[in-house]
Amino acid sequence: MFSKIHNKKILITGGAGFIGSNLALKLLEKGCKVTVLDNLSYRIHQDFSSSYNSIKDKVSFIKGTVLSRKDWIRSLKGIDILVHLAAETGTGESMYRIEKYTDVNIHGTSILLDILANENINLEKMVIASSRALYGEGKYNCKDDGVVYPFARKDEDMSRGDFDVRCPICNKSVELLPTDEESRIHPNSIYGITKQTQEQMFLTTGESLKIPVVALRYQNIYGVGQALHNPYTGVISIFSSRIRKNLDINIFEDGKGNRDFIYIDDAVDATIIAIEKDEANYEVLNVGSGYPLSIIDMTKMLIKQYKSNSRILIQGNYRIGDIRSNFADLTKITKLLGFKPKVSFDEGIKKTSIWAASQEANTNMYDESINEMKTRKLFK
Repeated sequence: MFSKIHNKKILITGGAGFIGSNLALKLLEKGCKVTVLDNLSYRIHQDFSSSYNSIKDKVSFIKGTVLSRKDWIRSLKGIDILVHLAAETGTGESMYRIEKYTDVNIHGTSILLDILANENINLEKMVIASSRALYGEGKYNCKDDGVVYPFARKDEDMSRGDFDVRCPICNKSVELLPTDEESRIHPNSIYGITKQTQEQMFLTTGESLKIPVVALRYQNIYGVGQALHNPYTGVISIFSSRIRKNLDINIFEDGKGNRDFIYIDDAVDATIIAIEKDEANYEVLNVGSGYPLSIIDMTKMLIKQYKSNSRILIQGNYRIGDIRSNFADLTKITKLLGFKPKVSFDEGIKKTSIWAASQEANTNMYDESINEMKTRKLFK
């Protein structure tokens, strides 16, 4: 039986990247006709990445930028469904490349939406890649004050090794809770602010133009094919590159902060379900594993998986703009769309490490990124 989206023409911006290429291949399997708009950023692709090579002869590829009205119009011609993944994504980098992040993530979005409002382009649906970064520190429980949403941590506290988040009312320690879609929006970084703005722009314009929109708030996506050289691609890829070389791993803060790691196949499945199902229209949905994992435990698992001699160093370094912990409440996406992640972290890490072992590991760009933040007093 054909999928509901069989023969649909789908445009994926950033479609040559990690998430986009995997999504494109799955959509092709469903009988979709896929167009990709991507600028093939050197930081991500260098001399053409495996993700680009996996799709280059299978999709209609347009090398261009979301900052070009001409490229947008050329890419949107005849398209039924848009999946907008193209973005600048580094939380730390966003704190000193503010114009770049707002330009690509917000201005690029404004060009698209202006075209839809003024040109004869008839989309059936749009999916915008949002982020857990817009939640900031997320949702917590205080024994005295109940559910609270702590403020960003203070530099002066972290400088003396106090990395915990505290109740914004009584200043006592709080317990981490899964963050649902109704949680307070208060991003800690410029990146998070741009994703919040981008999400609101899509939802507001979609309502106005009667184009169904779905905003997917992705947690930390990892897996086979993720760029190992890009210092802003994700902590698992960054650490994998170093651990394979038996280099020491300097974990930020005290290593006890938590993240929600979702394997690429599950993230792609959630995206396709959101495209296919009308129940997702005009909704904001979390996409994650639904489980918190501490950075130090994740690192130990990676070292064991790679049979590495890397040492874990905890020296109290920290980055301005980082959150302490966050993980997704998946109640809404499970109830509305029936989505449940299938790949455990153990299984996902095993697949990722086997693939990574066959790849070149370049750690220079990571070291350069840390030095850049140090010079701007954003890494301490």
